[in-house]
Amino acid sequence: MSEKTMLEVRDLTMHFMLNKSKNLKVHAVDGISFAIPRGKTLGLVGESGCGKSTCARTIIRIYDPTDGKIFLDGQDITRLSQKELKPLRKKMQMIFQDPYASLNARMVVRDIIAEPLLAHGIIHSKKEAGEYVYPMLERVGLTREHADRYAHEFSGGQRQRIGIARALILQPELVICDEPISALDVSIQAQVVNLLKDYQEEKGISYLFIAHDLSMVRYVSDQVGVMYLGQMAELCEAEEIYRKPLHPYTQGLLGSIPIPNPKLAREKVTSGIQGDIPSPVNPPEGCRFCPRCPYAKPVCSRETPRLKEVSPGHQVACHLY
Repeated sequence: MSEKTMLEVRDLTMHFMLNKSKNLKVHAVDGISFAIPRGKTLGLVGESGCGKSTCARTIIRIYDPTDGKIFLDGQDITRLSQKELKPLRKKMQMIFQDPYASLNARMVVRDIIAEPLLAHGIIHSKKEAGEYVYPMLERVGLTREHADRYAHEFSGGQRQRIGIARALILQPELVICDEPISALDVSIQAQVVNLLKDYQEEKGISYLFIAHDLSMVRYVSDQVGVMYLGQMAELCEAEEIYRKPLHPYTQGLLGSIPIPNPKLAREKVTSGIQGDIPSPVNPPEGCRFCPRCPYAKPVCSRETPRLKEVSPGHQVACHLY
């Protein structure tokens, strides 16, 4: 499969102004960069509030970025108008975190899934929807009998499958998965992830997979990026980040994963991360992880570390390296 880049993000920044006169703003995303090759998956992890979902919504242009560049299949889409973006929306779709809030309660499933087809002129009436919708329902593990039901008649896992069907119906080349399994039971999570992986192998699409379950990210991703307070702390191949985590924040995240074996859990030395995440309105000077870092040096509170390659394919933003 070609390693051509499907998505490239350069120094992406997204700030939300709170008070213009006092220059108070939320530093939701602050200069992150990464690339996703065609047919590959980048997992994006971090604590709640670190900017993962804002990053996803900015990439898909729900938000207009404050600064930086977004390239979709080589085309700069950073400043395109919504009218100019419309033909490109077929290439990129999003699966939202909450399957309860992201589906229209007044529409039956057939109309929910057919809506993107109508919006892009692939079909011209709801009567034509069946030939597209029924195969897609079966593809995501539902049946054509489900097509005439409303969203509230389904379980959480079934609703998320409907959301996935809606995202895949246009046969996009990039799908942004914003914590698509966090609202689901553990038994359903594996089914949904396997569905996404099977579809990727079949169609060669790329995923940006956002999650806080590090074990699931390991299973689904080719690369993993670790975000902290709007910035990228570490970025490398999926297996490498679990085998040799370099950033103290990454080490803390991995150390906080529960161990199902009680005996091994008691012997565990590595602990999680101490303290609370600082406010994105007033982030710390220098390294943003410095107030919580057990290895912090004087330079950490003065200078912001840049993301740099410390071994082939392994980038980390830390003064320790």
